[in-house]
Amino acid sequence: MSTEEEYIQQRRLKLDKLRELGIDVYPRRFDFTHSITDIVSELKDVPAEELENKHRHEAVAGRIVALRGFGKACFLSLQQDGACLQVYLRKDVLGDQFAIFECLDLGDFIGVEGELFRTRTGELTVKAEKLHFLSKALRPLPEKWHGLQDVELRYRQRYLDLISNPEVRRIFVVRSKIIAEMRKYFDAHNFIEVETPMMQVLAGGALARPFKTHHNALDMDLYMRIAPELYLKRLTVGGLDRVYEINRNFRNEGISTMHNPEFTMLEFYIAYYDYQALMQLTEDLLCTVARNVLGKEELEYNGKTMALARPWKRLPMKKALIEMGGLTEGQLQDEEFLRNLAFERKIKDAGKLSRAKLIGELFEELVEPQLDGPVFITDHPRELSPLSKSKPDDPEVVERFELYLAGMEIANAYSELNDPSEQKSRFEDQLQALQAGDLEAHGMDEDYVTALEHGMPPTAGEGIGIDRLTMLFTNSPSIRDVILFPLLKPKT
Repeated sequence: MSTEEEYIQQRRLKLDKLRELGIDVYPRRFDFTHSITDIVSELKDVPAEELENKHRHEAVAGRIVALRGFGKACFLSLQQDGACLQVYLRKDVLGDQFAIFECLDLGDFIGVEGELFRTRTGELTVKAEKLHFLSKALRPLPEKWHGLQDVELRYRQRYLDLISNPEVRRIFVVRSKIIAEMRKYFDAHNFIEVETPMMQVLAGGALARPFKTHHNALDMDLYMRIAPELYLKRLTVGGLDRVYEINRNFRNEGISTMHNPEFTMLEFYIAYYDYQALMQLTEDLLCTVARNVLGKEELEYNGKTMALARPWKRLPMKKALIEMGGLTEGQLQDEEFLRNLAFERKIKDAGKLSRAKLIGELFEELVEPQLDGPVFITDHPRELSPLSKSKPDDPEVVERFELYLAGMEIANAYSELNDPSEQKSRFEDQLQALQAGDLEAHGMDEDYVTALEHGMPPTAGEGIGIDRLTMLFTNSPSIRDVILFPLLKPKT
């Protein structure tokens, strides 16, 4: 029998003993007076004498994370909502209830009623007068001092990760605050939050491979959305001038430290704006969120400090390839040179890529890692942006930017193409690429073209990756660290 099996057997014996004592080991509720977090926050600076004079009687509840006994007395530590409070139990005070102590294990949940005081060492403590058993933990917690170290196990059993690693809890608290602050910002700027379909007849709004599913009752194939873009812009056609959505996207692509097949995006659209105006809005949004979540307009990531002082740098993609990628203007026009360079850099499908796609791939390879940021990369090739307006002085590039921080693309935005004839032509080009084997090409969306024919005002739209932004705000090296349950292969 393994050590873990022995632990489980011992705990089951204690469970049986509790039931023999007539105790409901899985009761339905417990009414506590204040959370441990509130008690610790309120009384952390109150001296012992003042606390004693208050005669502060509390009912508290939590998980046992420390336990030490001394014959007829014992101390334990309760954890609730990330905060801990010590409990002092004496046999002469608890009477028959003290028998429960012999059945306690680390990980159990209990409720305690008693008066607060400070020990000789100054630790805030509850002197237990009543003890309530709330739940039995049949499996042991990870070892206290080292926590849960196995990275894959941390992702598979996130509940243990949260119990044993306080930093993990902080990451997801920060993530929640980021989303809350974003909602607050957009609500204050007269946007309305909407929800658009997760399952779509046509996967559109981005160049990516979709997940496919099937609706039995309708006997039709559907796609998990790769982006909400085309539905959000339909709402702009319908007169909703400022809309946003915070929700999931799904892309049937690789997994890495910066990619997960299921991820969270903020996407928003604002009528009568262009991509230049969105740059200013983006600066204001992210600085506001940083200030309200972190208390400062700077980020600490991978050993570097990134100041968010405005304005942020603007850099056209071709210029970035020349200044940072070491290419010349002539080389950027030479498709054969670009293809050979792509082969040298072992870029996938280099022999099949168009010149525009070669530029995009080489930018990712040569320039992206150097973009500490914040920097807006502008003026992308039109072929890579089938939903964006072309620049009037250079129709081969579009009014688009991607925001980079710490070498990561955080946001993607553009002036939206609202000419239905040009949009249909762009879709036709994409359809040819799709039929030629490009699985990331955009399909033809006739209904969206029909929507544009009803008229869409000048509009700008943007998507911001919540997961990557959380990585930056929490100094997390992998996207899996900021997703509660990242996708993993089943254990074999």
